[in-house]
Amino acid sequence: MKGINSSSTLKYVLLVAMALLVLSTGGASLYGMSPVAAQDTRVQGTVWIADEYSSSITVLDASTNAVVTTLSGVAEPHNLQVSPDGGTVWAVSGHDSLAAAIDTRTYTLLGTVPTGNHPAHIIVSPDGSTVYVTNSEDNTVSVIDVASMSTVSTIPVGEFPHGLRPSPDGKWVYVANAGGTTLSVIDTTTNTEVAQVEVGERPVQVAFSPSGEFVYVSLNTEDAVGKVDVATRTLVGKVSVDDGPIQVFVTPDDKYLLVANQGTEDNPGATVSIVDTRTFAVVSTLEVGDGPHGVVVEPSGRYAYITNIYGNDSAVIDLQTLAVVKTVPTGTGPNGISFSPLPASPAPALEIALALPSGMTESAAGADDHAAHHPGSAATPEPTAEAAPTEAPDSAAETGQEGSVDMTAMMQQMSGMMDSMMGAEMSGETRGMMEMMRGMMSMMNSEMGGGDMMGDSASMGSMMDGMMGAEMSGEMRGMMKMMCGMMSMMMSEMGGGDMMGGMNNSQMRDR
Repeated sequence: MKGINSSSTLKYVLLVAMALLVLSTGGASLYGMSPVAAQDTRVQGTVWIADEYSSSITVLDASTNAVVTTLSGVAEPHNLQVSPDGGTVWAVSGHDSLAAAIDTRTYTLLGTVPTGNHPAHIIVSPDGSTVYVTNSEDNTVSVIDVASMSTVSTIPVGEFPHGLRPSPDGKWVYVANAGGTTLSVIDTTTNTEVAQVEVGERPVQVAFSPSGEFVYVSLNTEDAVGKVDVATRTLVGKVSVDDGPIQVFVTPDDKYLLVANQGTEDNPGATVSIVDTRTFAVVSTLEVGDGPHGVVVEPSGRYAYITNIYGNDSAVIDLQTLAVVKTVPTGTGPNGISFSPLPASPAPALEIALALPSGMTESAAGADDHAAHHPGSAATPEPTAEAAPTEAPDSAAETGQEGSVDMTAMMQQMSGMMDSMMGAEMSGETRGMMEMMRGMMSMMNSEMGGGDMMGDSASMGSMMDGMMGAEMSGEMRGMMKMMCGMMSMMMSEMGGGDMMGGMNNSQMRDR
């Protein structure tokens, strides 16, 4: 940046760190707001929703059933999944054929990984180390190593793979092949398909019982759900449900299987079927909205959350009373849904644009054919040749996905965050520090495009490492991580490497 040398950069980062520490010990509430107290009948946690048609991600506070923020930047997110520790949400872009990792505490992008064509669903292994993505147009599953953020294997499976889930012990991944009649069984120790199980017409999504003994599958054109014995890999039962079942989910106590009956766009469904897993019979049918698609149950088992793809909202079901207790507006075409046990972090704005690499807005897949990977649509996928397993690319250049970070947008986002923080209650000394920081942010915004930002990177990394070891509130730690992540991305973009290279990865991820 023109006119800003390494010394002033170090001073700026020091001021950021000092101000954050002052705020963390001063009792100020971020963004000028105090957290809303959880109601007795609500739970702590965060609900993440992929709004495919509006290319957005809606974030709900489970304790209030209110929208915290809406993220943009991931084009046509069909599905998403929260990591087991709740700290990361992975989303797929059907438009750009990539998987994006987002920090659930700071609402910032951690990175992207190319996938196959038209990724549909994404899951995280129970140990959090591996991500699996179905590539509907390639008839494959991509295997992503979380630590290296790279694809390590591509597994051929059945026709038009759609939903998938891991077994509770992590040994198997079952894949619903929506273009055929089978489930593919993947051995996660070898990352190979070891079997295909015949289940019925157009399997869309699967759900394991908590014990891992059974896996359930929605049979979209049969208006039914199948039950598979995992040990014998055979279909042992079917039960009829309402029109066009899509996603399925088993409650943590193994009492109920929830089935979202989407129907079609011409003839939308409106119900969720509640199946008793012991008798494998429907015990209740709830009207929840137009086109129920996604379903997730929070860990306590009290509430379920449903996305209504044609109603542009999400329904909250009380599983004790088997009644809808709330309907929350979302973006357009809410699809995949996942739950983080972490309380919702305050957001710097009601709308946040993720800083994805440039070149992520055009794709050969495009928006015109995205109905093809909706099992509830009339579109029929064209058969494609079976792909052979591939190795991970040696470099970003081989993937064709490398792009530059939009630093101007990132700096503007950081400035907006500073402006929001100025509304918080704080001491005069702290306010003076914040005003100085905001002034420096404005100066840096106006002088983008040149200068030396590379010096003293080792000192900055060491300083931030020390700061992260200090006692501070969860809100302040989230803010610190956001600043660290943004500064690291900018330093890396300008060729200086990772500013936080000296920081223990677990400090950034687990705190």
